[in-house]
Amino acid sequence: MSQKVRNILIGLAGALLAAFAIYHIPAVKSRVDWRLDVMQVYTKNLINPVGPVPTALPFTPPPATATTAATTAPTPLSAAPTQTPVPPAPTFLPLPPQAGIKSPPYEKQTPNNCGPATLSMALHLYGWEGKQSDISDLVKPVTGDRNVNPEELRYYVRTQAGWLNLEYRVGGSVELLKRLLAANYPVIVETVTSLDPNDALGPNDDLWAAHYLLLTAYDDDKQEFTIQDSYHGPDLKISYAQLQKDWKAFNDLYLLVYFPQYEDEVKTLLGEDWNADANRQRVLALTEAAANAPNADGFDWFNYGSNLVYFDRYEEAARAYDKARELGLPLRMFRYQFGPFLAYFHAQRNDDLLAVAKYALGVTDMSEEAWLWYGYGLYRQGDNAGALKAWQKAEAVNPKFFEDQARNAISLLP
Repeated sequence: MSQKVRNILIGLAGALLAAFAIYHIPAVKSRVDWRLDVMQVYTKNLINPVGPVPTALPFTPPPATATTAATTAPTPLSAAPTQTPVPPAPTFLPLPPQAGIKSPPYEKQTPNNCGPATLSMALHLYGWEGKQSDISDLVKPVTGDRNVNPEELRYYVRTQAGWLNLEYRVGGSVELLKRLLAANYPVIVETVTSLDPNDALGPNDDLWAAHYLLLTAYDDDKQEFTIQDSYHGPDLKISYAQLQKDWKAFNDLYLLVYFPQYEDEVKTLLGEDWNADANRQRVLALTEAAANAPNADGFDWFNYGSNLVYFDRYEEAARAYDKARELGLPLRMFRYQFGPFLAYFHAQRNDDLLAVAKYALGVTDMSEEAWLWYGYGLYRQGDNAGALKAWQKAEAVNPKFFEDQARNAISLLP
């Protein structure tokens, strides 16, 4: 072998070793892995494109027996939940036309990490000194995990930052957000964002995705909020009207971090919504009215179904989700909200449970929630081997936070 060839081979080997070393730098590895994953999913959808959300399958309820008729008969969608005593709403002083909180240090999210990044920025306003990876290492240690639930964010605060508390509620309003900001409480909301086309799943991707935003100020003269957006940038503006539009798909959900010693003030600010049951009872009535309005869309019916699920009214919720699917939903809807899985499972509609879970996994197989419920559907079919594989996949996607639910499911198997 000539010296020239030997030098070329040594150079190539050195370049490969350098590339290998650079790839294993955590910041580089996460971004490269993310791009590779996007390319893999895009290629898959070129061959087998993800279509629209499937509509409900034909379903015949099992015949009711004399002893079970009372519990199996469908409940009218207009029936009211059990009433919870609601305290009288407090009277609030008029709000200032502008109010705000000093913006925290901006934190650009790493792939699939808007929840941890947004929570990290919020916690810094309370003296926390960590970073988004501290949160994601616990609640979503696998980069490819596409979603962080409000429950997971609350779990992190309560177990790792116990000198703080986090609560979340649904049915928020612009007025409530302003009231909290005027009282110096930053608020996180879950809304819709439009993805970069480079992150598309395929040529027919609607680029619709969930996204957390941190609100730090409002201005009535300009009718806009100031937001910290981990995907698009710091100190951006969003109009009240646009926020309301983007917020609707997630039941107007908001998250509030606060010092426990100020809980009485938070209770006053939230009024009747401090009680989680009363909050859902109020929002259930609002979403029922919205769903039955002439211009109702899929989000109206989906939110109605989710509020019914909260009260364990699964058969009604399943029918509400049927209507939402009929009217049309974004292809990533079941990546972020899982009420349909519970509703179809508890309503004994196993074919719909499997159809929705399979569709969600067709959009992304990095969803521990979809794998869990897909496994339950297979288990109910008698496919124990398939259920085991699904539950093992759920545990692999989120090996820390989700392991108990996956292992509880696996324990059902003989």
